[in-house]
Amino acid sequence: MLAYIARRLLLIIPTLFAIMVVNFAIIQVAPGGPVERMIAEIKGTAVEATARFTGGGPGEVGGAQPSAMAAAPTVSKYRGAQGLDPDLIKEIEQLYGFDKPPLERFVKMMGQYVRLDFGESFYRDARVVDLVLEKMPVSVSLGLWSTLFIYLISIPLGIAKAVRDGSKFDVWTSGVIIVGYAVPSFLFAILLVVLLAGGSYLDWFPLRGLVSDDWRELSLLGKIGDYFWHMALPIAALTVGGFATLTMLTKNSFLAEIHQQYVTTARAKGLSERRVLYAHVFRNAMLIIISGMPGAFIGILFTGALLIEVIFSLDGLGLLGFESLINRDYPVIFGTLFFFTLLGMVVKLIGDLTYVIVDPRIHFESQRT
Repeated sequence: MLAYIARRLLLIIPTLFAIMVVNFAIIQVAPGGPVERMIAEIKGTAVEATARFTGGGPGEVGGAQPSAMAAAPTVSKYRGAQGLDPDLIKEIEQLYGFDKPPLERFVKMMGQYVRLDFGESFYRDARVVDLVLEKMPVSVSLGLWSTLFIYLISIPLGIAKAVRDGSKFDVWTSGVIIVGYAVPSFLFAILLVVLLAGGSYLDWFPLRGLVSDDWRELSLLGKIGDYFWHMALPIAALTVGGFATLTMLTKNSFLAEIHQQYVTTARAKGLSERRVLYAHVFRNAMLIIISGMPGAFIGILFTGALLIEVIFSLDGLGLLGFESLINRDYPVIFGTLFFFTLLGMVVKLIGDLTYVIVDPRIHFESQRT
């Protein structure tokens, strides 16, 4: 077991490096970037300043050109840089580190990451680590509680549907599952806002933030209650949006195991249905379900909750990553990618090790990866 864990941990290094190489290469050929954005801002400012100087509108530029604009047109590798002073473009490249070739920038970035130095945001005036730690409580809250409630609902319901396959209970619960599968979590979130968060009817739940402004002044029980008061609707939206697939997976997994020969043999020995189900079927059927737990948690933690964060005004990692992509904030993009990938692979390893907890017959000594 220890040898398997050591091999998996060592495998993380080349995998993480390969992921960073591929994404860095994609970013280099993608249109747009911090240099282009700064150029656009400078030219926009220059146009507005010239329009005010000449008394014209944004489309009526004339008269003297600001110092940022060169008299003669220049040829540049950056889109929209025509007419700007080449020295100014070089200064912008130095500001963002683009005065060096891509390979040198990548080596420097990975060297910083080895020292756990993820750099500073281009636009937020803060370190990437501080930004991630600041947003982490929101995303961890959404990911942890949503995953927990999804599994607490889906596994018992899936088992009950498998045991009662074809009954009225199975039919009407399948109707509920179809509705849950058809309605995206963000639409259900909007419905909850309209009904319960002051939209058009009741105003029972808050619509902004992880906790109230006076949270620090509350008692311990008051803090816990206030926290879950704020998280109730986002967690409910994510749970409803995610329980349908897992419920059907649980049902189908248990149905497949119930019809196996060892179940028939156990029943022939006189074992009760409850003992057959939970002593023999359960650990075999749960393997495929547990294998999806790390992915479900990571998905909600980093990507699946973006629209939920927007709807409920929760400033989490999903929103941070989205805004960083829009703004081409490369230090935040690569820093969060490194952190998310590393965390995802560690969580996947933990998910593999939980197989042993569910079924002690499983061992990894013979595995190579």
